[in-house]
Amino acid sequence: MTESRGRVLVTRPEPGAARTAEALRAAGWQPLLAPMLEILRRDPSLPVPGAVQAVLVTSANALPAFGAAWHRKPLLAVGAATAAAARAQGFAVVESAEGDALALAALVTRRLAPRDGPLLLATAERQGTMLVELLRAGGFGVLRRAVYTARPVRRLPDAALAALAGRDLAAALFFSAETARAFANTTPPPLRPTLASVRALSLSPAVDTALADLPFASRQVAACPTAAALLAIL
Repeated sequence: MTESRGRVLVTRPEPGAARTAEALRAAGWQPLLAPMLEILRRDPSLPVPGAVQAVLVTSANALPAFGAAWHRKPLLAVGAATAAAARAQGFAVVESAEGDALALAALVTRRLAPRDGPLLLATAERQGTMLVELLRAGGFGVLRRAVYTARPVRRLPDAALAALAGRDLAAALFFSAETARAFANTTPPPLRPTLASVRALSLSPAVDTALADLPFASRQVAACPTAAALLAIL
């Protein structure tokens, strides 16, 4: 049996957590799942498919809101994993921005035209503001619908608390500012000094900023906002 390179805390919720855990195991790390957000489905009032020219999603958690009637609409996703999930669900025309909100806005600008109709942005409650502003500044009409709620958890899982207490974590991965803030808010003050032996790896500078008050051994940011780039700095 190959010896593990160490334990890595994965703070993202499903479905991304399982994919990250699989990638970590393949690289010789031992993942410890501690989702910092609880995903709650909502029943939003969506427009009819014919009212928009395309669908935009920033997370695979938005996809369950769409039935088969939407599958003929072009869908633009923020990243490859979300794009793959959209194809698996039945969307026929899917493109990935391979990045963040800025990259998705750039992809929309290259592929679509404001004159062809508004866009539907399906996102979490209280998310997507920057993307909407970027697109509207470019002349696009945007209908934003909150199709799920990402609610921060109130405490760390017992396994994560035990790993911190035992100084049994090599690193922690943070994929969003929301998960980073939730981790900061739920790490008990008596355990914060144990973070001095843990590397914090973040998907973007905005995520890293949310960890600024925690005494990690080091903090690093991925070269670009993709899961592969984040794992590359582990």
